[in-house]
Amino acid sequence: MSAKNIALLAGGYTGEYEVSINSAKNIAANLDPEKYTVYTILVDKNRWLHETANGTVDVDKNDFSITLNGSKIRFDFAFITIHGTPGEDGKMQGYLDMIGVPYNTCDATTSAISMNKAYTKTLVHGIHGLNTARSIKLFKNDAHDVATIAATLKFPLFIKPNNGGSSVGMSKVYNAAALPAALEKAFHEDDQILIEEFIQGREFSIGIARLNGKVTVLPATEIISSKDFFDYEAKYTPGVTNEVTPADLTAEQNELVANIVKDVYSRLNCRGMVRIDFIIQEGTGDFYFIEVNTTPGQSANSLIPQQVRAIGMKVGDFYGMLIEGAL
Repeated sequence: MSAKNIALLAGGYTGEYEVSINSAKNIAANLDPEKYTVYTILVDKNRWLHETANGTVDVDKNDFSITLNGSKIRFDFAFITIHGTPGEDGKMQGYLDMIGVPYNTCDATTSAISMNKAYTKTLVHGIHGLNTARSIKLFKNDAHDVATIAATLKFPLFIKPNNGGSSVGMSKVYNAAALPAALEKAFHEDDQILIEEFIQGREFSIGIARLNGKVTVLPATEIISSKDFFDYEAKYTPGVTNEVTPADLTAEQNELVANIVKDVYSRLNCRGMVRIDFIIQEGTGDFYFIEVNTTPGQSANSLIPQQVRAIGMKVGDFYGMLIEGAL
């Protein structure tokens, strides 16, 4: 049986470009070369291209192909590892649906909805055992009354872009005086922002995927940061954060978390792998939903690869199961 041609889509239009490139390198290094021939496709606003030893080749977007040495190469599958737009917000998924190329992520609708943190919180509301922090959504062109925000929500507050990842543009503020600068920072990244009350507790992240037709919950990772919160620096600077996989949770806690994230996966109509971030509140033990990531990071030290290795599975086998399950 000949190897399948895999288009590994990386890059994107956001500040997570380099994170995506690192994810792609790890995926390419782990996919079985006997089963898959991988062509990394770099995506930016100007070009979609594939780099070769002899230079770059543009993607023909009419049929999603490249031409190498006079031969047209069509792809059997697209592995999307773009964090942010256009790979995490449904745009790439919509294009691939029209072209007729299967892919590894949630579909266009789920990707678009889950990219919007406020919409996602509304949809998962009501799941048994799931709580969400009180919040306000603001639009860039609206008037922003700091006094009203301060009177409505309890400090500390998180201010974050409503459509974004890797904590880019995110701030934690302790008083009304710090709000204007935090709003400006978040609005620099997005026209919509979310202001949420801080939930004191332990922070976790957990992967979930459909493998061999079965929804499988991976072991949770606890995020222990030396910084005030898990921001971009904490996520990508060695030594700033301690990530414990599997997390130190009781059997009862693991069962509770697994049931909740399965319900989230089902409620949002997820496919492939996603990562769900949550907090277990100090004192109550209650589960507080943070967000769902539909194209989670895949560098060698990212959370999903850690969790896959924790169950004794090879990362390459995991990626292969995602591909075969979507074909």
